[in-house]
Amino acid sequence: MTSAVADYRTPRSWLILAAFIVIVVGVGAWIGSLSAPGEWYQSLAKPPFNPPGWVFGPVWFTLYVLIGIAGWRIWMTDRSGTPMKLWVAQMLLNWAWSPVWFIGQMLWGAFAIIIVLLAAIIAFIITARRQDRLASWLFVPYAAWVAFATLLNLSIALLN
Repeated sequence: MTSAVADYRTPRSWLILAAFIVIVVGVGAWIGSLSAPGEWYQSLAKPPFNPPGWVFGPVWFTLYVLIGIAGWRIWMTDRSGTPMKLWVAQMLLNWAWSPVWFIGQMLWGAFAIIIVLLAAIIAFIITARRQDRLASWLFVPYAAWVAFATLLNLSIALLN
């Protein structure tokens, strides 16, 4: 099925969209609450471009909604194709990063995860473009943020 024939306006489609957004935002919020920054993170040396803590919540909420919408659109057109597999892979990597960083306190382990995450996001953008241009474009802000987060992760790891 291509996005040209996918019917995004049916009640079933809206329920699937709601499920994607609730799962992505909900799991992200749950993991975030389990691995909230604490004294250890506060004690780390950080680069001057480190954003204030209040920025992360609104940014991630917005990105998670976009990620959910993109996943829904790909699911509606091809559930077993490469873009959907990449979507699932990047989501698992995304959810793995915070526990490794904040709970495991493994700066370099988190860096390894975020490098693979960024590669999966870029691969999703490239492969999803053929199937659904909007889904692909919805990942561009996510790619930009994760690229920035990768630089931030590397900088903090090098400083500590």
